[in-house]
Amino acid sequence: MNNKLKRETLRDFLDQKVKEYNRPEFLTSDPIQIPHAFTRKEDIEISGFLTATIAWGNRKSIINNARLMMELLDNAPYQFVKEHSESDLNALKNFVHRTFNGIDFAYFIKALQFIYTQQGGLESVFNRYAEDASMQNSISRFKALFFELEHPGRTEKHISDPSRGSAAKRINMFLRWMVRDSNTGVDFGIWKSLSPAQLSCPLDVHSGNVARKLGLLTRKQNDAKAVAELDANLRLLDPADPVKYDFALFGLGVFEKF
Repeated sequence: MNNKLKRETLRDFLDQKVKEYNRPEFLTSDPIQIPHAFTRKEDIEISGFLTATIAWGNRKSIINNARLMMELLDNAPYQFVKEHSESDLNALKNFVHRTFNGIDFAYFIKALQFIYTQQGGLESVFNRYAEDASMQNSISRFKALFFELEHPGRTEKHISDPSRGSAAKRINMFLRWMVRDSNTGVDFGIWKSLSPAQLSCPLDVHSGNVARKLGLLTRKQNDAKAVAELDANLRLLDPADPVKYDFALFGLGVFEKF
């Protein structure tokens, strides 16, 4: 079998898996259900960003704690971010999800206020530094901007930096949520200034293992170099929307134990 034929066979297989898993039913077990509780653009962005930030570990625990986050923000995240006072942040101090605690949560709210009041909002910042075929530099620049205010050193670990070798799985997932179209009712497609062609697959243990078994990835570590390799191979399958294959890789890994 020549390479072109192999690629077409793989594309057909993965496209079928995308159809299976890129469906609203997927929302019942996925953290993306949290931003789906909102309709205002800024509420979707902020709830999505905070949910993605704590999206590691047990999925049920992620969803429960992300829902608690929204309750602590009065289920009006944008209003809370924009109008909160120092005393309002006291309500967040007992929050804990794994290593993300109330100190981190309070700083994230302050930094988001800075992003929305002085930097034009999350979409504006990510778009400002985006490159034609990659968001990885944009993620690094976003992190630098996010931590411009005085902050606890411990909090920096909660935003990954591709320029330091990280796969930045959670932010790449958040960008997928915001940028990919909403045709199937899963992703939101509310960031019109960016294109799915610029996105990278959120690489984790599951998607990495499946990608290696399918010959899409040879690198053993799940790091920035692995993301670049996977990006290149997924763009051969669909240059306009390579990150749609996140649904296939994740579904095969988590639900089918591929």
